[in-house]
This record gives sequence, C-alpha cells and structure tokens, in this order.
Amino acid sequence: MAIIALVSAKGSPGVTTSALAAALTWHRRLVLAECDPAGGSILAGYLGGALDGPRGIGELAVGELRDGNLDTAFWSQLVDLDAPRRERLLLPGVVDPAQAGSVTPLWQRFADFFASLERGVPPYDVLVDCGRLQVAGPPWPVLRAATVVLLVTHAHLPDLSATRSMVRAIERDFTEHRVPPGTLRLLVVGDGHGASEISKALRVPVIARLPHDPRTAAVLSLGGTVRSGRPLMRAAGALEVPVRALLDRRRARLAWPGATPPPAAVTAPTAPGVSGAV
Repeated sequence: MAIIALVSAKGSPGVTTSALAAALTWHRRLVLAECDPAGGSILAGYLGGALDGPRGIGELAVGELRDGNLDTAFWSQLVDLDAPRRERLLLPGVVDPAQAGSVTPLWQRFADFFASLERGVPPYDVLVDCGRLQVAGPPWPVLRAATVVLLVTHAHLPDLSATRSMVRAIERDFTEHRVPPGTLRLLVVGDGHGASEISKALRVPVIARLPHDPRTAAVLSLGGTVRSGRPLMRAAGALEVPVRALLDRRRARLAWPGATPPPAAVTAPTAPGVSGAV
C-alpha cells in the first residue's frame, strides 16, 4: 500500500498512539517510521528504552550524509515489534535534537526510499508518524509522496479550528506540488462532534474514528501488555479496511498509460538484521 502518513495540526491528538495501534494490528508486512522532527517517543515509551545501542532515522541520516549508505544501512536500524517474524518493524525517530538537523535535508531521500519498499522482496507498507506540521523542518516531501495522508484531530471545536487551518495549508501545498486529489483524509480521535458534521465543516472526508481509551493509550505510550480486545485496538485494526479501499479507488483512477515509473524496488536482507526489543 506504499506510504500512509499520519500528521496533526497542534497539541497532542494522538498521532503516535494511533500510528502504533495501527501498526500492531496491521495485516500486511509493515514498517512504522517515526518522522516527527520534534523527536520519537516509542523507544523510550512503549519499548521502555530496551535497546542495545543507538538506532533509528537519526543514525540513518548521519550515515547517509557521510557515506550515502541508506539502501544497505536501513534494515540494521529497525526494531522488530513482533520478533522474530519481521512483519511489524519500527524505524525509531530522532532522540537527540542535534539529529534533526541531519534528518531535515534528507526528507525527500527518505520519501523515495519508503515508496520503494512496497515493491521490495518481501514488500512492506510504510506507516509514517509525521507528528505536528507546525515545527521546524516538517517532513513535507514524505507527505507529498504518501498515497494517503491522515490528518489526526480531536472532535472538539478548538481542535477542529486548528485542523481546518491545517487542511487548507496541506491542500495549498499539494496543489502546488501536483499531489493527486483525494490524498487527504481525517482520522478523528475521541468523543465530540459527529463524523458527518466534521467532514462537512472541514470539506474533507472522515475515514475513521478511534475511541477514547485511556488505558490502552497509556500502555502504548508508557509500555505494558497490549490487549487486542480493547476498544482502541479493535478500532485501529479496522482502520486498514477503509485505507485499503481508498487506495484501491485512487489507484484505479490514476492507472493511466505513460505514468511516471515508480522508484526502484529494494530487497530486505534474508539474514537476521533486525533486533527484537519486545
């Protein structure tokens, strides 16, 4: 399914929690990439810091700038969330603010590489946590390369007001860069205004709603045992269905002769190159 990006306008509407819940319930091979310039939180939170050394997109960026070795180094920087199956992999985000300066100039390089993973052997979907856009060095190239962009928002008026402004900013950027229409969707978190009301007011369809489930959110943020029967996990598991349906419809519309060829595929290493941390 190529790249599915999650982003928010402001505050903490649950982008990382939503992305992690979806990743843990995804049915295809998946890489969850933390591309929030403000820093990643899954290593220190859900994984409790249980790693054997530095890992993640910051390390990749430093190596790419120095040696241009992203294609070979990528797999060694992943964490297996479902070890040893290598079906749900995490690319941790930056942990040192100094790393953000190395990552920012490489967003386009990462976007192109993520897009190639869909055609790899084996193929991987890429779920990208882009965090808030109102920060220095946001990953716009990743959003433009995404097949679907999910703008995460709470359903109360202050959040929706900020989200409306962000919708317009994203639409202007996508128009300028010729991103195909229909890429943007809303992912609503928690109680509040109804989905149809929100969709009408913001003029963007709501693809799904995730329930307010503080117990599960705490586990995903701070670590612990994730229970698949909890409301948030059930809803996150169902999110893949409308996302895949949207992708199928978009690809049917875009399947014109003479389309620009996709980036070259990559091949995942067959030897163990991914460390399990849970």
